[in-house]
Amino acid sequence: MTDDASAECSRAGCRDTAAWTITWRNPRIHTADRRKVWVACDEHVGYLREFLRARDFPVEVGALTDGHA
Repeated sequence: MTDDASAECSRAGCRDTAAWTITWRNPRIHTADRRKVWVACDEHVGYLREFLRARDFPVEVGALTDGHA
């Protein structure tokens, strides 16, 4: 992603600009040091967070800053 590009929400079908990072891992297949990052718009940050938490995945949510996840 370039600095002038806006991150697009990771929710399927959503093309809104992301404002949040959702860092997560699947402990059944990922080591403790491996993390995946999704980005989310204001509307979908709660949905994506709960989608991952329902699967018992460790999840951290933070603000997306400077166009970087």
